Amino acid sequence: MKVEPRTLPGFMELFPNDQIEFNSIKEKIQKSYEKFGFLPLDTPIIESAEVLLAKAGGETEKQIYRFNKGENDLALRFDLTVPLAKYVAEYGGELSFPFKRYQIGKVYRGEKAQAGRYREFYQCDIDIIGDEVLSLMYDAELPSVIYETFKTLGFEDFTICINNRKILNGLFESLNLNEKSGDILRIIDKIEKIGKENVIKELEELKVPEKDIDTIMKFIEITGNSDEKIQKLKDLGITTKTFNLGIYELEEVINGIRKNKVPEKNFTVDLTIARGLDYYTGTVYETFLNDYKKIGSVCSGGRYENLAEYYTDKKLPGVGISIGLTRFFYQMKKENILKQEKRSISKVLVAPMSNEEITYALEVANALRNENINTETYLEDKKLKAKFKYADKLNIQYVIVLGEEETKERKVTLKNMITGEQETATLDEIIKKIK
Repeated sequence: MKVEPRTLPGFMELFPNDQIEFNSIKEKIQKSYEKFGFLPLDTPIIESAEVLLAKAGGETEKQIYRFNKGENDLALRFDLTVPLAKYVAEYGGELSFPFKRYQIGKVYRGEKAQAGRYREFYQCDIDIIGDEVLSLMYDAELPSVIYETFKTLGFEDFTICINNRKILNGLFESLNLNEKSGDILRIIDKIEKIGKENVIKELEELKVPEKDIDTIMKFIEITGNSDEKIQKLKDLGITTKTFNLGIYELEEVINGIRKNKVPEKNFTVDLTIARGLDYYTGTVYETFLNDYKKIGSVCSGGRYENLAEYYTDKKLPGVGISIGLTRFFYQMKKENILKQEKRSISKVLVAPMSNEEITYALEVANALRNENINTETYLEDKKLKAKFKYADKLNIQYVIVLGEEETKERKVTLKNMITGEQETATLDEIIKKIK
């Protein structure tokens, strides 16, 4: 009995043309990260469950793929940050700090599969880890990496939104709402999705006093450019140490972003950004494509005070960002942001007219590859029309035809599949033409 071929829900499989595009985007992100000196890292997909789950809890733990193999209790990594923490704790004595690393790899979460939400997906992460201390200038550097990356991907109109968790926490301290701060932040974080009125309603249901709701709403509705928002925060007259430290850090980061020459139109202070409720301790980032805000943040992250607290007593502060590449690619396809052009891996198809010319065809193909020209050889004994059709379907730009005459004279016939032009010349002449 044959088994029906099927892919599990929540796992992306692409046709070759889309996979070529996906790989191109991944490569551009990687090159952008490397421009800023980030070093590559590749941690195991499978980890000891004890190590991986040291900090996990709640919904995260429910979503983790966990299994036993023999006596080993194992789990699939659910992000790239926890494996980084383990790595730095394990090999910290051999690393140079600040440790700047990038990792692009698959992670796994057993959440409900739906459009744009995957159980297996690529994340593209960068993090900068300090030894006991880490300058705020690294917080300021990450927006320049985001800017470079999305410019490289062909985007112009995007905004990096920046906030500081200390400002939010300090606000709640001043209102004596510390115990409810986590719930309040979760509600505030939904304002773009559910709107102001529903945020107020949910805060009332949380039994936040009316005067405090009014203060919170005035706070998150502060308007103006980045400098004006920072000044309005200072003008609130809140005296808690946490609040004012947050303002100081935010101002330092904004000034640092300017020193990194990120255009003003591509970043802003956004006091509603409240991501990483149980994780980030300072600067936080969310990045939006202004023409496609409904797809949500395309790059996010922030500052954390102690990366590896569950593995070592050594204080390892850090700051990082992540692009969820699989979801990003899906959304770009859905919104027709990607140009649906045919793309090819091979630039040249070598097509012998018959089996008699195969030896010469292989020689020609190897010569082309030695010149770093992606080349494949058509080895099936079919008519020339079928070989041209094959090249056209795969969007291969050139076909080199080798018949009896070409083989005898040690020449090649080149056909440009785009223009239809055809010429016969020596291989050296043809290489110069197509390189």
